[in-house]
Amino acid sequence: MPADLAVIGLGPYGLPLAQAAVAAGLSTIGYATGPEAGSLSPAELRRMLAKGFRVVEDPAQLGRVRTAVICAPTPRGADGGLDLGQVETAARTLAARLRPHTTVILESPVHPGTTEDFLRPLLEKGSGLRAGRDFHLAYSPSRVDPGNRDFTPANTPKVIGGFTPACTESAATFYGRLTDKVVRARGPREAETVQLLETNFRHVNIALVNEMAVLCHDLGVDLWDVVRCAETKPFGFQAFRPGPGVGGHGVAQDLSGHASRGLRMVELAQQVNSRMPGYVVQRAAALLNEHGKSARGARVLLLGVTYKADLADQQSSPAQEIAIRLMELGASVSYHDPHVSSWNVLDRPVPRADSLYEAAADADLTILVQQHRTYDLQGLSVKAQLLLDTRGATPTGAAHRL
Repeated sequence: MPADLAVIGLGPYGLPLAQAAVAAGLSTIGYATGPEAGSLSPAELRRMLAKGFRVVEDPAQLGRVRTAVICAPTPRGADGGLDLGQVETAARTLAARLRPHTTVILESPVHPGTTEDFLRPLLEKGSGLRAGRDFHLAYSPSRVDPGNRDFTPANTPKVIGGFTPACTESAATFYGRLTDKVVRARGPREAETVQLLETNFRHVNIALVNEMAVLCHDLGVDLWDVVRCAETKPFGFQAFRPGPGVGGHGVAQDLSGHASRGLRMVELAQQVNSRMPGYVVQRAAALLNEHGKSARGARVLLLGVTYKADLADQQSSPAQEIAIRLMELGASVSYHDPHVSSWNVLDRPVPRADSLYEAAADADLTILVQQHRTYDLQGLSVKAQLLLDTRGATPTGAAHRL
């Protein structure tokens, strides 16, 4: 049975797109490109399946759709660049079944030029068809914010850049069924660079406020109060808040090796943000020392090990490095997270605290790494012997803030 849409890649970009398509009444199939962790709850998935969403394993099904969107993840590879392995696998799988007049859209985070220089040759060679003549090809940056209930695919404008003007219009027609507003870029390279700018904007601004956090601690200044006051300015300022590191699937790109001139500010931001887990552990060791305890042999409880609040996704969560560094100091590490039933660090299971208050009272130090909605931070601040808050979520004076 033909479908309106095939979503290829069922991770953090693909599942929200499939959810939006199903909600819009499109017959939708999903095809996995590898072991992928999505951000939808089991209840949301059940509702999608009840409305006709199908996960298929037979790649032949990809040849019976009007639109195919590649949403394969592109994690950071061993060389620090984006790993396009799953995009390549998706492209080759689709190409062997690609039919004329199909619209193919790439949503995975990629370097500018990937759609034309990497994806197009794979599709054309594998199918014998020509992009812009036999099938439509376009890029659209994913703008998913997992867990955000205010901004969904329906009310978030969609940027589209097609290989030809006709490709752009075909993709615009598709996305026009899912969202309130479609924004046409000049081409796929411009659309790809939109994703680059948006991701790097986040990383650079987080790096700035992370550096401010370190500086303000040294100066004895409450950064959280500084940000609270600064965000009252109605122009020229957007509030970002510090944290223990930057997680998630959006990888900052400085374009080293992909352009004659890299992005020096982004490279510096990556360095700043990558140092934050170490800074958290440094602060933890100092707090223990101030209270007459050594990090060696200390019982440390980590609260929240996912990369984002109220989600189960652990992609690039700073909790991993924090735990590793604490263990290297000789600390005994345990964790609590309502969304993570088991957690491994360096291929070893980390003890999970069943009773949160008892664990906080027993630990020499409790570190709030992620602020889940279910945490009663006022109660925790009373129960914990020592509480280090890396999110600025506890009431003023109730804990030691980052």
